[in-house]
Amino acid sequence: MLLNNQQVSRLKAVLFVLALLPFIRLVSFVFLDKLGANPVEFITRNTGDWTLYFLCITLAITPARKLFHLPWMLRMRRMLGLYAFFYAFLHFMTFLWFDHFFDLDEMWKDVIKRPFITVGFIAFILLIPLALTSTNGMIKRLGGKRWQLLHKLVYLIASLGVLHYFWMKSGKHDFSQPVLFGLIVAALLMMRLWWRWFGRDPVVVA
Repeated sequence: MLLNNQQVSRLKAVLFVLALLPFIRLVSFVFLDKLGANPVEFITRNTGDWTLYFLCITLAITPARKLFHLPWMLRMRRMLGLYAFFYAFLHFMTFLWFDHFFDLDEMWKDVIKRPFITVGFIAFILLIPLALTSTNGMIKRLGGKRWQLLHKLVYLIASLGVLHYFWMKSGKHDFSQPVLFGLIVAALLMMRLWWRWFGRDPVVVA
């Protein structure tokens, strides 16, 4: 299915609003006092889940474009990737603000002491340069090849995000969602490897 520029712009605007709805819902829950008995846990879980959702959606853009011949989907990827960073930032700020009240020393001790926080923190730090270099100007400054190489970090980030989620759930012995996320990320990465090694189009973008 081919879309003209106006149709793509409209679709992008719709996706922008839809991607913002989880945040709007979360804010409304704060004001309506619907966060449950443990508000911090609710916010942490919600923002973490949506970070992984948007990482998976961003990784799914290239396979969907190739499989269904939808070149216009590439124009959605950068925005969806920035939404992944947005929800990751909210996730991190919940940890820094409500768990540690901006006490950086205590936060750092927690990061070092607890492995699931360590890998989550690393994933967030790696997301920052991707967000900062998401503009057309930065693409020109870095050059296309270096920019693509940098943005391949999203594969590692998604994998670390799944590991973070898996270790977090290990104390509760509830692995169903982490395993599902892991299978999705693994499938999306394997599709890229398949196309790189055996596909007609050897150029695989992040």
